[in-house]
Amino acid sequence: MSARTRRLLTALVAVTAAAVPAAGCGVGAGSTPSQTELHVSKAFGTQPLQDLDEPKIEGSDTVMRLLQRNTKGVSTKFGGGFVQSIDGLSGTQRGGRSFDWFFYVNGVLADKGAAAMKVHEGDRVWWDYHDWTVVDRIPAVVGSFPEPFLHGVGGRKLPTRIECVNDNADCQAVQDKLVALDLPAAKGGIGTSYTQDTLRLLVGPWPQLHREPTARLLDQGPARSGVFAKFIDMGRKLQLFDDQGKVTRTFGPGTGLIAATTSQDEIGEPVWFVTGTDARGISAAAQALDEGALKGRFAAAIVDGRPVSLPDIVR
Repeated sequence: MSARTRRLLTALVAVTAAAVPAAGCGVGAGSTPSQTELHVSKAFGTQPLQDLDEPKIEGSDTVMRLLQRNTKGVSTKFGGGFVQSIDGLSGTQRGGRSFDWFFYVNGVLADKGAAAMKVHEGDRVWWDYHDWTVVDRIPAVVGSFPEPFLHGVGGRKLPTRIECVNDNADCQAVQDKLVALDLPAAKGGIGTSYTQDTLRLLVGPWPQLHREPTARLLDQGPARSGVFAKFIDMGRKLQLFDDQGKVTRTFGPGTGLIAATTSQDEIGEPVWFVTGTDARGISAAAQALDEGALKGRFAAAIVDGRPVSLPDIVR
């Protein structure tokens, strides 16, 4: 049995243990959450299937029940906490590759079964069907921005800290974007004076950012970081990868990157990166930190001022 298979089976056991009986039942009375959204897609967000800004929801709904209320053909397995299919699209193996449904709440990969996770105020729930053969864990995505900064994780709104290599115009632009959303965010240096349960947003040149432990995961490639991009040539170039872990394109000056992952021990809150190959690339990334530019993207390379979805599926 491969390490990847063991990891998946361990996760499924956890899902089954966490799932409530009778898949999708509520978890008790409560006021109906407002400002919730439900998005369903395939191929890492590149093919939207359903996009509901005001889904039908009740106060006791779990993530599973929200899906069942608003989507056709939901079938489950492993005690009802794990989705097998949505509207006829089922988890499967074909051609030596594995495909399944994964869900994110406010841009963070769920750590429990959908039938055990309650929907909170403002939650953006995103189900995506994709190939996990090469990269079996993508812990955080940027396509639900301004989440998780606006409503937090697991119903807890968390403080946000912008960590800057240099407190320059790009760092100020990132802070201004959050302030415009009524999100107060402190600024400081990289990896200094922050506490746990803080959402961190790192801004600056990659050669300086990658000294931070979580940032170094991106240097190890998509299988380790869950980000389908990697800086090379001392940070002066950015390689893009497809969903099979193959390099598709390489970009140089003026290229930016907006991405997120979690710490090396795979616990803790997501860390976001606004960075680039040079000053122009960083500035482009800072300007692209926007709901419209990032919506539905797992991560985004900024090329010629425009976002390119990652993984880079060009076939």
